[in-house]
Amino acid sequence: MNSNFYSKLLELIEENRIYIEEPMKKHTTFRVGGVADYFVVPQNIEEVKAIVALCRQEEMPYYILGNGSNLLVGDKGYRGVMIQIYKEMSAIEVCGESIRVQAGALLSRVGSAALEAELHGFEFAAGIPGTMGGAVVMNAGAYGGEIKDVIIDATVLTPEGEVLVLQKDELELGYRTSVIAKKDYIVLEVNIQLEKGDREAIRARMEELKVQRVTKQPLEYPSAGSTFKRPEGYFAGKLIQDAGLRGFQVGGAAVSEKHCGFVINRGDATAADIVELMRRVSGKVMEEFGVQLEPEVKRIGEF
Repeated sequence: MNSNFYSKLLELIEENRIYIEEPMKKHTTFRVGGVADYFVVPQNIEEVKAIVALCRQEEMPYYILGNGSNLLVGDKGYRGVMIQIYKEMSAIEVCGESIRVQAGALLSRVGSAALEAELHGFEFAAGIPGTMGGAVVMNAGAYGGEIKDVIIDATVLTPEGEVLVLQKDELELGYRTSVIAKKDYIVLEVNIQLEKGDREAIRARMEELKVQRVTKQPLEYPSAGSTFKRPEGYFAGKLIQDAGLRGFQVGGAAVSEKHCGFVINRGDATAADIVELMRRVSGKVMEEFGVQLEPEVKRIGEF
């Protein structure tokens, strides 16, 4: 531990919200990953700004984490500061037909708030296992909907410490990408626009999508959701299945038998197992079909 850096952190944030050598398997949905040197939990925008400014000043690497649903951290951990924007920054405020959401709010909670307010348009996202901030960064989508369909604007922090409000057309939301991802911005708050709807119709649609997820996705195992991006003109899961890789295993990591687009942790997988499995799956799909699979899961840390 760098005692000088730690003492500077203590000037910015309470000691009980700073963790040293924190196991990242506790904070990722894959349930793998070594320790992060520092793991901090800010409660407001000012704390996020101050921590990022300190990291840049001290040339300390940092990474913004939500609930770790699209992340693979190496077995040797992360040398730097994990800044978790999650439960401590998760307020949701309904304003007529729009909802203001802090970046750490889970999409499931936003979906519940929309249902309670009888607002239609967010059903597609209510079952995605991530935070609002992460969803905007990657323009998360499912069942024909995407974040770009509902977003009004996003308040972001630039690496230089400037707070900007970016309108929908400035966010450059595309398939699993955004200007936020390209420029290393940090999402702080988001405004979404929905429409008045019928409570029972909204509930029914959410239940319908929930049933589809439960029956088609391996939710009983730790995973990071869809492991690979959708190649143009194909479906990653179908390519993997057609390559004969259903159930294929490396160590404790396996291609799900329920949905071949998911790599799962059968209970004792390491990050190295998952990386090697992804490498072999990509190689086999390329060999069989000439299609390059691109990971959707973000990899950070030391492997």
